Amino acid sequence: MSRRAGRVLLLSGRVSLRFPLQGVDETYFDTAPQRFTYRIDVAADAGTVWNGLTVARPLSWCRMLTDVRYLGDPPFGEGVARLVEVGKVLRMREHFFRWDDEQRRHSFYVVQANMPLFASFAEDYQVTPTPTGSRLVWTFALTPRHGLGTALKLGAPLNKALFESFVRDTRRRFGTVVPTAGS
Repeated sequence: MSRRAGRVLLLSGRVSLRFPLQGVDETYFDTAPQRFTYRIDVAADAGTVWNGLTVARPLSWCRMLTDVRYLGDPPFGEGVARLVEVGKVLRMREHFFRWDDEQRRHSFYVVQANMPLFASFAEDYQVTPTPTGSRLVWTFALTPRHGLGTALKLGAPLNKALFESFVRDTRRRFGTVVPTAGS
């Protein structure tokens, strides 16, 4: 392996994660070349949804996420790392740079991946109470790796389909809000 490829990590029994990505901050969610934001209203209360995002193995309801786990012991917070596997194909190590239990919000950027697709990739989650349950605002932001801009732009429908599968699975897990009369 070349020096440029970076360190190798073990995830799900396989050697991977040799491509480093650039770190970002909260402004990236407004400036990234590709952004996808979903407002997901569910019947479950905000505490239940937040708990599902912050347990040792979060997002277990998302079928395309074949492995997701925080590293270390709870309680988790700013600075924690997480390993993620998408469809047994894409593997990433994430670093949480924002974690606010009181506001039920956290954000991460990907530190390393097993495929050289992105220069940077980040997600932001915010859960707020609503009169009928809660709302999860889930934002995905990404910058293609140099030379892959056109490919990722053409692949945007695939990214969108993947992200929308997370939204459907989240609604299924926490219950769809049923409109009341007059709303």
